[in-house]
Amino acid sequence: MIGQTDSKEEKRIESLILTLREQRVILDHDLAAVYGVSTKRLNEQVKRNRDRFPEDFMFQLNPQEKAKVVANCDHLGKLKFAKSLPYAFTEHGAIMAATVLNSPRAVQMSVFVVRAFIKMRETLANNKALALKLAELEKKLTGRLNVHERAIVHVFWRDKKVNGFSRAIT
Repeated sequence: MIGQTDSKEEKRIESLILTLREQRVILDHDLAAVYGVSTKRLNEQVKRNRDRFPEDFMFQLNPQEKAKVVANCDHLGKLKFAKSLPYAFTEHGAIMAATVLNSPRAVQMSVFVVRAFIKMRETLANNKALALKLAELEKKLTGRLNVHERAIVHVFWRDKKVNGFSRAIT
């Protein structure tokens, strides 16, 4: 069973997960903090083990993505002044980062990172199902409203026609 502290840690990590290029990712700055290392050390280990990080595990942000992230995430304000572009790690990349760091904290925290990504995936799936149900309901209601609107307009213009006004009813 997950303890209260564990749950808080998962929620904290969940708040660090962003969506970029239609993927859920965590930035190198945040991942390094979670794993208890500096961003510089994380990126050094990634560069030394580049073959373990294909494009679907990690990618570097472009300047526009960096600007967007800085504008939307208060905790990343210092990133605005960084000369280098940050890296974004997918769920698999975050796990791989823990293995190349090979520190006890990184291994321990990788469990929380995985749980946070899983929870985000479940939430997204639930939201999609809910969105589909809402769209279906909206479609039904719109159809009903259109019938009622036409009836109201018909009655309105019928009354106006009786009073001397005329208009083509659609």
